[in-house]
Amino acid sequence: MTDDHPLPLAGIRVLDLTRALAGPFCTMILGDLGADVIKVEPIGGDMIRQWGPFDRGTSAYYLSGNRNKRALAVDFRNPRALELLRSMALRCDVLVENFRPGAAESMGLDHDTLAARNERLIHASVTGFGRSGPAGNRPGFDQIAQGYSGLMSVTGSEASGPVRVGVAIGDQAAGMWCAIGILAALAERVSTGKGRRVETSLLAGLVGLMSVQAQRYLSLGEVAGLAGNTHPVIAPYGVFETADGPLNIAPATEDMWKRLCQVVGLLHLTDDPRYATNAARIQRRQELKAVIEARLREGTRSQWSDRLLAADIPAGPINTLADVFADEQVRHLGLVEEVTHAELGRIRQVGSPVVLDGRHGRSIRRAPPALGEHTFEILEEFGYSRSDLQALAGAGVIRQHREPR
Repeated sequence: MTDDHPLPLAGIRVLDLTRALAGPFCTMILGDLGADVIKVEPIGGDMIRQWGPFDRGTSAYYLSGNRNKRALAVDFRNPRALELLRSMALRCDVLVENFRPGAAESMGLDHDTLAARNERLIHASVTGFGRSGPAGNRPGFDQIAQGYSGLMSVTGSEASGPVRVGVAIGDQAAGMWCAIGILAALAERVSTGKGRRVETSLLAGLVGLMSVQAQRYLSLGEVAGLAGNTHPVIAPYGVFETADGPLNIAPATEDMWKRLCQVVGLLHLTDDPRYATNAARIQRRQELKAVIEARLREGTRSQWSDRLLAADIPAGPINTLADVFADEQVRHLGLVEEVTHAELGRIRQVGSPVVLDGRHGRSIRRAPPALGEHTFEILEEFGYSRSDLQALAGAGVIRQHREPR
């Protein structure tokens, strides 16, 4: 952030009591947009710090979800630490937690307790299955939520069976929904002067993403099956084999279908009553795929991609991550940024996908913090003296990464 380019959430202070991924992903989004995010961890660190793989002893998983934050470490079991956090909450705009239902109340960090003393506070929580109901007390784990929400029932093929998405989509979806709710509450607070209680869950977040598959059931009673690599309601559309590997092709309209037939030399199919409508093509999806692939195998992915794109038909490769980060378009968008980490030195990270005022590749202001890296710095801003902090650290109430000069 510079003086002439302030970020939208500059001046907003977030007390981040979350751990693992859903909550930290939410607060990382807020940090990307300019909020001062204070990541509070137990003395032993966020559990995610123990998840591999590791870059010279630092968890890559942790690095992926904690940029643009400052770190404070406290002993959550110590009453003095909890009183410290309650005091901090009175001077923050947003508190985010992803404790199991009832845990925040037991620590005096729940919405009702804090809002009674700070009516402007926005209190946000992410749970696994919601705060109440028959499954409300279940712990929240991404793969469990992916299965419970129905997402896995439409992900995979007949050969593979149900398959989880290759990233923790349940955690990240819940984090994004929570960030959206917080942004809405911040916007409303401008006129009302009062905060809100914002809640979401891994289950609700994924059901909220089920889109047309959910609507098919709600409107028509259709229970969607495994979609594999084909579009659930458009054909042909999906992955097709060429001479040197798979290619994604997405002719989403009737005009695109006709242009596809022309490009691959199958123009006669446009007059074939078996393929006259999208509904008809869905009924003969596999048969049609085999016919198209017979032609596609006569050329390479690159050759067909060039021809299809020239005909204004969406097409593209199935990249590995090595391919992704070598890609000219990915580089042009500035999606990978460099930042200095307290222990690792210069590291590369994926930055925010949100571009403000055309400023690509400038979203990371702070590297993911070391455990307790900013404990003294943060608490001094809240009025604690250096001697107070040294005493608290000596008593094990707080932890500082290394003594500031």
